[in-house]
Amino acid sequence: MSDATYSISRSSSASRAGAVIGVLVLVGLIAAPWWAGRADLRLFSEIFLYLSLACLWNLLAGYAGLVSVGQQAFVGFGGYMLFALAMFTGMSPLAAIPLAGVLGALIAVPVALLIFRLRGAYFAIGTWVIAEVFRLSFAQVSALGGGSGTSLPIAVVKSMASSRSMREATTYWLALGMAVLVLTAIYLLLRSRKGLALTAIRDSEVASQSFGIDIWRNKFFVYVGAAGLTAMTGALIFLQKLRISPDAAFSVNDWTAFVIFIVVIGGIGTLEGPIIGVIVFFLLRELLADLGTTYLLILGLVAIVVMLKAPKGIWGIIKDRTGLELFPLSRRVVKTEND
Repeated sequence: MSDATYSISRSSSASRAGAVIGVLVLVGLIAAPWWAGRADLRLFSEIFLYLSLACLWNLLAGYAGLVSVGQQAFVGFGGYMLFALAMFTGMSPLAAIPLAGVLGALIAVPVALLIFRLRGAYFAIGTWVIAEVFRLSFAQVSALGGGSGTSLPIAVVKSMASSRSMREATTYWLALGMAVLVLTAIYLLLRSRKGLALTAIRDSEVASQSFGIDIWRNKFFVYVGAAGLTAMTGALIFLQKLRISPDAAFSVNDWTAFVIFIVVIGGIGTLEGPIIGVIVFFLLRELLADLGTTYLLILGLVAIVVMLKAPKGIWGIIKDRTGLELFPLSRRVVKTEND
């Protein structure tokens, strides 16, 4: 006669295999400056930075129910803070990146206190209005180039590394590190008690409130944290470009519309979704780049078809058919037979 014991597990054989593969891929990506060309490094950096933005937007919209169309406010703010700190204080750009994130989180506090008074579509419109206020404000700062923008001084650029190849490798590693930091931070957050509260809010605000979850405080924490990391990502984006202007820094198309496309295509409300979405987005971009504005029409058509046929995105289809979960967040009861 055998006895059965039960235990709680938060992993599976698929997730453990995925973790091993992920570590191997990460090691290969860290070594990319020794095997990839200059154009490849630049493309990879762009992918990592878009992945960071997509994961952060997914955290806001997919878990906290904060559908923001104004995240470009913090991308541009982070970029401008990097330039201001490097140009006016003589701070190293590498040291200015985390400080830009801290300043981004601080500026998000009064912004959140203001726009959290709005609900639904009014909240989304409010975030866009805030981003426009940021754009118009920085366009008035003549010390940062005004409406035409400015470039990072050559002395500041040269202070990063001794050669151009080393500088490009450094920005590549920073972009890769940013993506790893964002993914790890969100994964650990969602596995914590606060993450459990966010998941409850995602599923039903009314039900979660009835269990004593402070919805406003959890949303405020997520909004400010996401703003800080978005500002750090924005600083890295414009450190790679070496030039900034109000229109480029606060572009709703580049830093919000494309990010929403990535999350919707991959699967909103999942950690795997933005990873799938960013791969699909860059494959489409590279394949259709010669089509000009038609490329944007095709992206819109793809997004509409996916939203109609697969509301959970590509990862939702995969998960429904295979049960795969690369980033396990839920707890499962595991039965073990004892002889």
